[in-house]
Amino acid sequence: MPRGVAKSGVRMTARRRAANTVVEFQRPSDAEVLVRLNDSFDAMNTMALATCLGVNKTLIISGPAGVGKSYGVMKTLDDLEGQKLGTVIKGYVRPTGLYKLLYENRHEDCVLVFDDADSIFADDVSLNLLKAACDMTRTRRLSWLSETKMEDEDGERLPRSFEFEGSIIFITNYDFDDLIDRGNRLAPHFQALISRSHYLDVGIKTKQDYVVRLRQVVSRGMLREEGFTAEQEQDILAFIERHQDDLRELSLRMVLKIAGLMRMGGDWEKLARATCMR
Repeated sequence: MPRGVAKSGVRMTARRRAANTVVEFQRPSDAEVLVRLNDSFDAMNTMALATCLGVNKTLIISGPAGVGKSYGVMKTLDDLEGQKLGTVIKGYVRPTGLYKLLYENRHEDCVLVFDDADSIFADDVSLNLLKAACDMTRTRRLSWLSETKMEDEDGERLPRSFEFEGSIIFITNYDFDDLIDRGNRLAPHFQALISRSHYLDVGIKTKQDYVVRLRQVVSRGMLREEGFTAEQEQDILAFIERHQDDLRELSLRMVLKIAGLMRMGGDWEKLARATCMR
């Protein structure tokens, strides 16, 4: 009898058995997704408060646009108004501008929030400044040794180096883990920032995650505060779930857009299909 053939028939090697095994992906239930998202956003709120209070020095919050990352952080800042000096930065920031920002918010009662300011992650000079500001050493000293002379708003010349004692929160759409895994040219900088900071990915990746998150936020009164009834809430969410594959985006902004169309009266679903779907 040929080698490799058992008396009872063809012998299945471990490799062949593995190749013939069909692994079925078990989709989590909506309840399981909700528990996970509750944990993520509770952790985000806890860490945002700790960072604003200076207990934690740096926090990076990563996740897609329009799922409520900024809202939680801004609410924390509002609650601490009078106790902390919060400065929110949106838009484009040059390295020189970043150095000035860090200098002007260098004191321990200052909190810098970079929200939708991802240009700071695309420049080596800015990233090196941020790594120094986010360092976990007792003394965080930043330096600008270029010939470029910089002045503050009062015309006073900025020092070439200073100690930074403030806290920083980054709210970004960038997935640092994915960029590092794909070998992005700035991956070493991203890895260094993660090493120096608490990095929190809110964990919204699939359409199911998006839909569960939208339901979660709406259930907490997002539309009730705008005068919508419970029945109207459910109608809007049902429309989004039915058309989740065709909507231009799944986000809280889309919820508000569709709610605005409903407020106009008439056939709001027809308007939503015309303006909110691909």
